[in-house]
Amino acid sequence: MMSEKQQLHPRNKHQERYDFPKLIAACPDLAPFVHLNKYNDESIDFFNPNAVKTLNKALLKMQYGVENWDIPQGYLCPPIPSRADYLHYVADLLSTKNKQKIPIGRHIKCLDIGVGANCIYPLIGHKAYGWTFIGSDIDPVSIHSAENILASNPSFQPFIELRLQTDARDIINGILKKDERIDLTICNPPFHASLSAAQAGTQRKIRNLKQQKNAKMVKNFGGQNKELWCSGGEVAFIQSLIAQSKQYAASCFWYTTLVSKETSLKSVYAALDRAKAVEVHTLNMQQGNKISRVVAWTYLSVAEQKEWVRNW
Repeated sequence: MMSEKQQLHPRNKHQERYDFPKLIAACPDLAPFVHLNKYNDESIDFFNPNAVKTLNKALLKMQYGVENWDIPQGYLCPPIPSRADYLHYVADLLSTKNKQKIPIGRHIKCLDIGVGANCIYPLIGHKAYGWTFIGSDIDPVSIHSAENILASNPSFQPFIELRLQTDARDIINGILKKDERIDLTICNPPFHASLSAAQAGTQRKIRNLKQQKNAKMVKNFGGQNKELWCSGGEVAFIQSLIAQSKQYAASCFWYTTLVSKETSLKSVYAALDRAKAVEVHTLNMQQGNKISRVVAWTYLSVAEQKEWVRNW
């Protein structure tokens, strides 16, 4: 039977089981959280937020050279293997317009919409491909946390710029500067449509995993309200993103966003049709039983695409 990690993108560094001795060597803080599970394998308690955060800290140190990574208590602590997968799949997407060669280097500029307190996508994306990033967020605490991470990692600082979104109604407006060009956007939209839906989803996940009817509420990967839900959920957020992307049709080659629910796709495709996107792709990803997808679109004509990639 194929393991979860074997279903990751072929270039993903997290194909194999976690090597806890190496992870502990990279981050000794992880040692107290590692124990033998019922299968006599080394593991951590994935329902312990501190254990999950420390595992992320060790993975980022060992695999990507990130020092002193930390996030404020209660903020989203993302699963690194799946975040890396998103980047590898969109790297393949870029290669389809570049004679099947992934463009590497600082001249490739990406916008991470909702960079979060963790700054994961820019850190992994720069280490893996040398790309430069703009990380935007509406939460000043998230921006400050990401700034602290970069302050501890000066080798990343020249390649990652953080920008605070000051208007809750906007996504791209107020972030991209006049005549600024980016090659790619990355986005993890808020998943749920309300706080109660977010809480119910977390409780349901815990019950399924622990097989308990009254499992204690624990968000093992954390998450603030703005990170987990918005009015209308991911469909409303993505529809707004698409509408604003149309206003910046010539500013970006590929707009992309994660779409967690398959049932959201119909509404997303309809919005892209209304916006008259020239080209739309759906990139399917799988980690174990979890299936997600990235939807990508561009407004550039074939001739404009060819002209754009001359700079790659």
